[in-house]
Amino acid sequence: MKSFKLASLVGSAMVACSIGSGAWAGTNTGSLSVTSSVAQSCTVSTTSALAFGAYDPIAAGALPGTGSVSLKCTKGSSAITIDLDAGSHASGSQRRMLGGTSGDFLNYNVTQPATTTPWTSCAGSTVWGSTVGGSVYTPSGVTWSAAAAQAFTVCGSVPAVQDVSADGSYTDTVIVTVNF
Repeated sequence: MKSFKLASLVGSAMVACSIGSGAWAGTNTGSLSVTSSVAQSCTVSTTSALAFGAYDPIAAGALPGTGSVSLKCTKGSSAITIDLDAGSHASGSQRRMLGGTSGDFLNYNVTQPATTTPWTSCAGSTVWGSTVGGSVYTPSGVTWSAAAAQAFTVCGSVPAVQDVSADGSYTDTVIVTVNF
């Protein structure tokens, strides 16, 4: 009887060692599909204020200013357009900044840069904005990347000889819309 119990114990120990050591009865393989999709996407990543500086209502010339809009778009994107709305204080197609204490309005204009490539000079004259009698801006020759923003110059001017009060600041907010 004792020898049967000993053989049983030795056999059980061998089975336990075989299972624990990775000796399997067999193996089989299969495959796992991995999928994703990438849709074209763009975001306004940063903006730099359209800053005019100090306006002199007596000066004979318009006061120029510049700012920028930066976009990040999916690699290989195409048919991108950038639109600027009329601003918070527009009257018809005239953009206006509101005086902080006086309640006066200071008219200003926003135009597209001279060309459709990033960081272009402000020699252009096309009004920027479909809601103010202008048009959308269509960048070209751009290598889009989600990792690197492309900056586009925003050009502006405050017309000369406006009858406004001395006020600490005149401000407005323009919404940037990127269409893709």
